[in-house]
Amino acid sequence: MLMSALTTDDVVHVAKLAKLNLTKEEVEKYKKQLSSVLAYFEELNEVDTKNVEPTSQTTGLKNITREDKIDPTRTLKLDDALSGTDKTKNGYFVVPAILDKNS
Repeated sequence: MLMSALTTDDVVHVAKLAKLNLTKEEVEKYKKQLSSVLAYFEELNEVDTKNVEPTSQTTGLKNITREDKIDPTRTLKLDDALSGTDKTKNGYFVVPAILDKNS
């Protein structure tokens, strides 16, 4: 059963989450486009994967990491790090908030 048709409310909700102000025309345009994308992904439900083993990657490569080592000759003292601004509080930079309680 296809569930890919988005409603106007769905598109408005997603736009709000993305902090986008859309016109009515844009909402209609994106409703059609996003519904089409979802319908395409729903086609994947028709693929028989019963005998397919789950994989996370297929190249056989492994992630190689190094040990973290602190080089004290390459670090800044707190006063030096904060010297470029007068907007500090408790040893941290003060910056404008990007999240609010209504997000």
